[in-house]
Amino acid sequence: MPLIDCSHRIETGMPVYPGSDSVSVQPSATVERDGAHVTNLQMETHAGTHIDVPSHMIADGRTLDAFDVSLFTFDALIVDCTGKASREPITVTDLPEPSDNDLLVLHTGWSKHWGTDAYRDHPYLDKDAATWCADHGYSVGIDCFSPDPTPSVDKTRESDSEPDGYPAHDALFATDRRIVENLTNLTALAREFELLAFPLAIPDGDGSPVRAVARCD
Repeated sequence: MPLIDCSHRIETGMPVYPGSDSVSVQPSATVERDGAHVTNLQMETHAGTHIDVPSHMIADGRTLDAFDVSLFTFDALIVDCTGKASREPITVTDLPEPSDNDLLVLHTGWSKHWGTDAYRDHPYLDKDAATWCADHGYSVGIDCFSPDPTPSVDKTRESDSEPDGYPAHDALFATDRRIVENLTNLTALAREFELLAFPLAIPDGDGSPVRAVARCD
């Protein structure tokens, strides 16, 4: 089965969610000076392609280490949302009929804007749609910063109809769903595939960078 990488590169200055610490990838030792090359990596747990778990936003929410490692492999189904405009909601009517899959991957096409201001102006999952996903046993993946709206560089692009807070996160976390954010390379995938998104072994973790890999038939 072919493996397809759905992860962004981790590098200094890569895009991060507004207000987050920047990412730094710098040498801390070199072969010439120290006899071995060692890299110092500084990043938050929610930088780059990563997974969120309920403790990210719920004080007593389930942490990374409370999930069996098998729960970070998903039977995924792509949902084509590429027709959505900037900052347009993804609604229940955009979602497929219920299936045996356990992850809906919302393909907005927004990964093409990675590294630009436009990346913040992605479509988002509205509260009713997120609740529908949770009620039908789906975790969610998406090819942008968040299933909720992200603050725009240009505030005039934001709409009064956009929700406050993080209602999509809240709805999904209420039933212990996971959220995989900043996916990429989704155009290379079949409609159904297995997504492997293993987090680092962080005690009491609220999230973690992942190497998201799709295994397709």
